Amino acid sequence: MTDPVKTTIGAPPANGEGLDARLVVERGSFRLDLALTAAPGDVVALLGPNGAGKTTALRALAGLVPLTGGHLRLDGIELDRTPPESRPVGVVFQDYLLFPHLSALDNVAFGPRCHGATRAEARAQAAEWLERMDLTAHAGSKPRRLSGGQAQRVALARALATHPRLLLLDEPLAALDARTRLDVRAQLRHHLADFEAVAVLVTHDPLDAMVLADHLVVVEDGRVVQQGTPSDIARHPRTDYIAHLVGLNLYRGQAEGHTVHIDAGPVVTTTEHLAGPAFVAFPPSAVTLHRDRPTGSSARNLWRCEVTGLETHGDQIRVALIGELSLVTDVTTVAAAELDLHPGATVWATVKAAQTHAYPA
Repeated sequence: MTDPVKTTIGAPPANGEGLDARLVVERGSFRLDLALTAAPGDVVALLGPNGAGKTTALRALAGLVPLTGGHLRLDGIELDRTPPESRPVGVVFQDYLLFPHLSALDNVAFGPRCHGATRAEARAQAAEWLERMDLTAHAGSKPRRLSGGQAQRVALARALATHPRLLLLDEPLAALDARTRLDVRAQLRHHLADFEAVAVLVTHDPLDAMVLADHLVVVEDGRVVQQGTPSDIARHPRTDYIAHLVGLNLYRGQAEGHTVHIDAGPVVTTTEHLAGPAFVAFPPSAVTLHRDRPTGSSARNLWRCEVTGLETHGDQIRVALIGELSLVTDVTTVAAAELDLHPGATVWATVKAAQTHAYPA
């Protein structure tokens, strides 16, 4: 069945060249140097810790922060000197920034009106977008009457109503509670799948990035440290920040056959056969704890550790350990009690070689 709203809206076909940018921005002692390319239909997520430069990059794409160097081309057109209001760019801000004195309908109609549509034309287009967002019943509501999820969808409709060739989303789910976030994330994924131009999403939430994006660009200290598909990033983290995000213990060392000599640490046995600089990773769930040194264990990796901390992690207890190898593991509440785990307790940690993953550094 044809989506009547999509047909009526009639967004331009994705026949452009997409995004080609190198964003160089210097602000005091901070320097952002970030290359971004994306084809029409791609959703790219910028992921990184606070202060990494994600929002600076987004503002540079929007024209709100001037480039110190580099270039910015969209569909083959140089945008470097184009005023923000003249760029074919839609923005969804973290706090949505809806006009408080306008209804949802008129908020969405604002963009088309600025692009020359009559009031009647703009409101007709806005009504179609609100229908697409399942917000027809709230067309007359002011922002203060909308829930967080509804306001987010109005902000998205407002950004899309001008048919942008570049859609920028700045932490679009950050203001939502956990339950609403789950529902709106699914809706946003659906709308981004239908978007025919380039979308760039800034987030610090790995789940948002993994679910919504086709391609991840991880930024730390103003530069790209890793990029790839969500599955590749999750399986092959290359920094401690990424490993923490995806929930892996990560180490770097020198590989010799089926062993990796960890820098300033022990040897880890793996199933992969490598030579030279390498990473080795394993999930917290791969770690088994023992109060006494195990005998007859099939695990090839065994380290003596000390418990440094425990915290609730979902329905389990996450245990932080230091010693021959610093790592984290997850145990059940029952196991934590049976092992008498507490800060300062000595334990033995084992990991089977088959549960590790080694790859070139």
